[in-house]
Amino acid sequence: MALIELDHIGKCYDLGLSKVHALKDIHVSIETGELVAIVGQSGSGKSTLMNIVGCLDVPTSGRYHLSGRDVSELSDDELSDVRNLEIGFIFQSFQLLPRASALENVELPLIYRGISKKERRELAIAALEQVELADRMKHRPTELSGGQRQRVAIARALVTQPSLLLADEPTGNLDSRTGEEIVRLFLDLHSKGNTIVLVTHEPKLAARCPRAVRIVDGLVIADGPGREVALANAEAMGADVVAQVLAAEAAAASHRKGAFAP
Repeated sequence: MALIELDHIGKCYDLGLSKVHALKDIHVSIETGELVAIVGQSGSGKSTLMNIVGCLDVPTSGRYHLSGRDVSELSDDELSDVRNLEIGFIFQSFQLLPRASALENVELPLIYRGISKKERRELAIAALEQVELADRMKHRPTELSGGQRQRVAIARALVTQPSLLLADEPTGNLDSRTGEEIVRLFLDLHSKGNTIVLVTHEPKLAARCPRAVRIVDGLVIADGPGREVALANAEAMGADVVAQVLAAEAAAASHRKGAFAP
């Protein structure tokens, strides 16, 4: 059974004098352990789809099953439980508490679950170690770089051991080098069995994922190997975007070569 099953999902916003069809007959399945990019430009419908996958919104039509449960039929309280128990969110703007340390930020979701102070401290430390930030756990967000703040956000998403990691433009606020570090971290987490959905407008990020789903005007127009889907998207955007994808690939290959050099 697929972890995520979107069956003929539609989303329509009624604006009174007009209606906006943000999603149209979306059918996508994602298996446990997959790393999938949802890629599209502004206004494509990818953010609406992300909100539905993350149980932040409900579809106008169709069915959404998460871990075998029909999310479309859940109450608001049940949806809140799903968000807390099943999904780890990672945001472009990090969403960290400015006066709390990295460790305290990572502990926060565990407080909502009623986990004891000793246990949540142990779990938060383990999550920060997983993202290679154990030496910064007592630092506040203002004392961390953008990449480090994103690592804290990823650790916070991991600490509850969710079924799904859902990342919204996770490299959007980062420079190219730091963004590449975060991409490598996601690839590492994927290799350890985590199910990850990345929502992005950047073809160069989608190209690094084993699978990508491209959305245009609320429709899925491609679903396949990440590099193939991303390059088709980049070609529609122009030669400079294609060059960015190829440059990112070259940089990643260079890093891998350096990592294995004697």
